[in-house]
Amino acid sequence: MKVYLNGHIVDGASAQISIFDHGFMYGLGVFETFRIYEGHPFLLDDHFQRLQKSLHQLGIAWSYDKKKVCATLDTLLCANGIKDAYVRWNVSAGVGPLGLHIGDYEEPTTIVYMKPIPSFMPTEKQAVLLQTRRNSPEGKQRLKSHHYMNNILGKRELGQNNGDEGIFLTKEGYIAEGIVSNVFWVKDDILYTPSLETGILDGITRQFIFALAKKENVHVVEGCFFEDALLEADEMFITNSIQEIVKITMYNGKSFSFYGGITEKLQKQYEDGKTKLWSKGELG
Repeated sequence: MKVYLNGHIVDGASAQISIFDHGFMYGLGVFETFRIYEGHPFLLDDHFQRLQKSLHQLGIAWSYDKKKVCATLDTLLCANGIKDAYVRWNVSAGVGPLGLHIGDYEEPTTIVYMKPIPSFMPTEKQAVLLQTRRNSPEGKQRLKSHHYMNNILGKRELGQNNGDEGIFLTKEGYIAEGIVSNVFWVKDDILYTPSLETGILDGITRQFIFALAKKENVHVVEGCFFEDALLEADEMFITNSIQEIVKITMYNGKSFSFYGGITEKLQKQYEDGKTKLWSKGELG
């Protein structure tokens, strides 16, 4: 794998960062994962506007330059010999003194990882309830940051079955999100999903689903819901930027049917936009 590291394309096996990088030492870093379809980085503007906002909250100097970002991605695609890719764009605080630092970081470390998309990506999964509870965000709102221990504990509880997704509840017992996904369900032609008040990540695909639902005249309700809402649902699906929209065929013994339903309508709209859209705003 060829990666981008602070302005250079290098072999991943030989790439190095300082042991004093505060992204490594204290978790001060955020990232975006997204897909490139036939050379097009889907929803790039939405991803990088969130990245820039998150870095600003952490006091890390970085600004989105779309032209430079696209040039970097094109160079990395060429170096890896691919046109369709999984991308992780990672920005950490950079080198700092030993000890907690309260000032701004002016020289962040930027790493861009890229790999081919697997030939098979599941469009259906089963989901189970995790005993591990979703932790609270470190700040006012959850960032897509280096703090991943809660997700790792959930993944270890789930085990090696990649055909399943684990669903977190909050400490209050509200439905939160999947280990690496946002959760949606349908009841009586209304689309439901947990609100940000539960401490979930405001996923870029989550936001895109809201825009698609509006285009399809589907009413969306965000809120705090107990697990019974999933067990009474007509449809259930999860989303993230790599797996897209994944149907949940069964959750804790409850099976779901999708033929002609809202999930399939959203999947069709998603498919139509992924080789051309830069932002959800382009849906009008």
